[in-house]
Amino acid sequence: MEGVVNTDWHAWPSIDRGVGPPRPRNAMATAGVTEHLLSPRAGAGDDMSAGDGEGWCNALAKYEALASSLPSCHGLGSAPYRRYGGFWYPAHLMPATLAARDTFVARPSDVILATMPKSGSTWLKALAFCVVHRGRHAPAAGQHPLLHSSPHDLVPFLHSIYEISRSCRVAPGHRLDAMPSPRILAVHEPLSSLPASVKASGCRVVYLCRDPKDAFVSLRHYLDEIKPEGSTMTPFDEAFELLCDGVSPYGPMWDHAAEYWKESLARPEEVVFLRYESLKEDGVGSVRRLAGFLGCPFTGEELAGGVPETIVELCSMERMRNVEANRDGEHGATWSSFKNSAFFRKGEVGDWKEHMSPEMARRLDDVVEEKLRGSRMSLIRHRQY
Repeated sequence: MEGVVNTDWHAWPSIDRGVGPPRPRNAMATAGVTEHLLSPRAGAGDDMSAGDGEGWCNALAKYEALASSLPSCHGLGSAPYRRYGGFWYPAHLMPATLAARDTFVARPSDVILATMPKSGSTWLKALAFCVVHRGRHAPAAGQHPLLHSSPHDLVPFLHSIYEISRSCRVAPGHRLDAMPSPRILAVHEPLSSLPASVKASGCRVVYLCRDPKDAFVSLRHYLDEIKPEGSTMTPFDEAFELLCDGVSPYGPMWDHAAEYWKESLARPEEVVFLRYESLKEDGVGSVRRLAGFLGCPFTGEELAGGVPETIVELCSMERMRNVEANRDGEHGATWSSFKNSAFFRKGEVGDWKEHMSPEMARRLDDVVEEKLRGSRMSLIRHRQY
């Protein structure tokens, strides 16, 4: 299905291939008490763009103070969450997330990749990078960036750029302005928390969802891999209860998906809704759809030459897992660092059966489907227990 192609892609700034652009429960009860404190945004942009970084540090200190006033609860792993706008966020990322919401200026040529954690973020980054930059970096080339770099280095999270700027005392605007178009950036934030410029600019937003059962199991493994030394994980059963109550990073997951789903129906040329399971079932077809949506469809020559198939193979879990940067490299952050291998586990559909009882799976499915009743969408792909 490629009916979402924007026929006006010739008007976009040219991409490098030369044919166009890519174009806890008690805390929940008090969730709205302090969120109104975060509504003033005046002057934030000026501070964020200060050349010497002092303005940026001063502005971020204000966001840190505001974030600390938000309701909190223990999370699914070892770190706490903060609640804002009806969603839960990792507490250590809250200031950067709020700063990005207020100050990020999107370009029409930007590509925003949106996911819930452990729903295919790494895979989507690799695929989008290959599709958008295939003119400069041929997928079959032996020196392709994905053979030497982590997808997370090639396609950064927007909050990571703001986090890095905090430690470097360099305003994030300078880093973002220096990135050539088309910029590909990733977010975990719900649609309602994205910077207003994302919608105003008309840039493309790609959303990828995953069956909640597999996403939860993958998230638990990931959080265990990256937890700081000496910290303890929330017990599995307790974490499951929190998940069913809507507590998860950037959750409730059903509200997160529903926002992007509704937007994809309202603005199909600017927002597309993809499924992890569909990528697994039909990688080539999904890549062709992605390229069409991004305004750089494959040419007849590329199709005949098997370029979509080459991209799927290059971005496969097996191939990326064996890249040295992904196997032995480290992912650094201001709060911790961990091996890139944490991003690569199984990537399978239905792996939840090895870690979750049929009763737990049925309960989670029932909760999610009830929450999404009337939305004309479902996150559940397999109800075989």
